[in-house]
Amino acid sequence: MVKTHRKVVVIGAGSVGTTYIYALLQTGLASEIALIDLDAKRVEGEIMDLSHGLPFIPPVSVKAGTYDDCADAHLIVVTAGAKQTPGQSRIELIQKNAQIVQSICAQIRSSGSTAVVLMVTNPVDTLTQVAQRHLELPRGSVIGSGTVLDSARFKYMLSRHCGIDARNVHAYILGEHGDSEVPAWSMTHIAGIPIREYCEICKVCDYPRHHEQIAREVRDSAYHIIDYKGSTFYGIGLSLLRISGAILRDEHSVLTVSTLLEGEYGLKDICLSIPCIVGENGVERIIAARLPAAEQEGLERSAEILRGVLQSVSV
Repeated sequence: MVKTHRKVVVIGAGSVGTTYIYALLQTGLASEIALIDLDAKRVEGEIMDLSHGLPFIPPVSVKAGTYDDCADAHLIVVTAGAKQTPGQSRIELIQKNAQIVQSICAQIRSSGSTAVVLMVTNPVDTLTQVAQRHLELPRGSVIGSGTVLDSARFKYMLSRHCGIDARNVHAYILGEHGDSEVPAWSMTHIAGIPIREYCEICKVCDYPRHHEQIAREVRDSAYHIIDYKGSTFYGIGLSLLRISGAILRDEHSVLTVSTLLEGEYGLKDICLSIPCIVGENGVERIIAARLPAAEQEGLERSAEILRGVLQSVSV
């Protein structure tokens, strides 16, 4: 079936899915939004609440959906799954959420959809690969939110440390969305100046002590938020909005989404995050940079950890 221009289907009516829809509604990016969840009453309540704000925003249709809505969608965002609890690692979520994702993928396939599928459910890298297996779509069409949020946290913490607008800090987190993530200091710059040189100029940063502290704060952010308030949803909601904009507007933006590697960075048959050019078809191209030895080793270590997790999945 032909895709309906700018139609977005969201699967999962939890905090992440509904926060994302709330943000998406206000942008005018989507012409139609459908929300799917096993809890029909929750969906109806969320749609009623969201619909009452329609007089204040650009025209958009928002409704309770079914998997038939996937058939002509441009973008399907999967947020459904068991959520992370305090003290629980993303890896521990894998088996339960893999079964949920397998069921969702079967219904997406039955609809005949050719939409870009954006996986959000954690552990997102492994579940992106599970979805890739079951959907049988081109690899660029099945992507994960990956380290887009981690990279935003990295930029924010660097901006706070350096006294620079976060939008003017360029930095990426690579690898797993989780404990083995790799801060790509070699790709980090402000005003075109590599971060180590910038630190020497501004003389605020005690390298490498401050760099190690910032990387640790980025890595542990989710654990602190979950400990303080139970779950994260504002940051990831806005991250999904950024990815959605790149797809729905065909922006060709550089984002660290999770995608299946087939030899890039010396890695094969594993989903993790590296800089990608994202447009209307998902990942249009992978940017294969040459990393310093330490960062390359960190990326390979992250890949091996994810490979071990993937092997434990029985779906």
